[in-house]
Amino acid sequence: MGDHGSKIEISFAGRFASSAIAASFAELCTIPLDTAKVRLQLQKKAAADAMAMPKYRGMLGTVATIAREEGMTALWKGIVPGLHRQCVFGGLRIGMYEPVKSFYVGENFVGDIPLSKKILAGLTTGALAITVANPTDLVKVRLQAEGKLPPGVPRRYSGALNAYSTIVRQEGVGALWTGLGPNVARNAIINAAELASYDQVKQTILKIPGFTDNVFTHLLSGLGAGFFAVCIGSPVDVVKSRMMGDSAYKSTLDCFVKTMKNEGPLAFYKGFLPNFGRLGSWNVIMFLTLEQVKKLFAREVPA
Repeated sequence: MGDHGSKIEISFAGRFASSAIAASFAELCTIPLDTAKVRLQLQKKAAADAMAMPKYRGMLGTVATIAREEGMTALWKGIVPGLHRQCVFGGLRIGMYEPVKSFYVGENFVGDIPLSKKILAGLTTGALAITVANPTDLVKVRLQAEGKLPPGVPRRYSGALNAYSTIVRQEGVGALWTGLGPNVARNAIINAAELASYDQVKQTILKIPGFTDNVFTHLLSGLGAGFFAVCIGSPVDVVKSRMMGDSAYKSTLDCFVKTMKNEGPLAFYKGFLPNFGRLGSWNVIMFLTLEQVKKLFAREVPA
């Protein structure tokens, strides 16, 4: 807030732009970890050939294997649809969070907003945003899933735009919204976990004497947000990656049950540390950038 005569306000366009910039920057920094995560999750237990060593071992091992076999640039595979996704999805889910939260509590609300309303706002904006951005997510996963091909085998897609048009041509427009169900569930849940926990952790930290609204507070809150998002979102994420990468599952439930039956409950936390490495660093970079970029769009208006 400014002095008593004025308050700081950011227009929706400003919120959308600052959220899209922050989300895109975080994506650019962390996509190698994301590519490794997709490869690790799609590497099913080689049940038939139990003696075979898995190709990818651990997050950093996977990053190293991809870089060695396919070159460094392969780690940034999917960055184009990844940035499309962050501009649309990041801009909407983070940009709409404050306005939707205010809508749920009413305009003249004073005091600390209850956690339930923060979670509700996060679920709402996450679900709305991914419904719009699902095609970008599908293309990103398809591009990342493609590993080193044997000589003479052509790539499925030459790039992001080619992937959109190929999918529409071969599978129809509706195919761009493949996996929308689990994707809405996952993104609404992870969005609520990230934004509500960031909000709540920051609010709690600021009540501790000596803490102010500075970069250190944003850093701690971002880490908290990443941790909660992974704990809550990991099972949904594993199901989503498997369904998008493999058409053998009939439904979300079918994928959940089969994974549970064949591999046990721990399979849902496959790649927990790499996932936290990615989402933790993603959230820290995104929230730190967002808090700074928002200042550029803020303007004082008479109260």
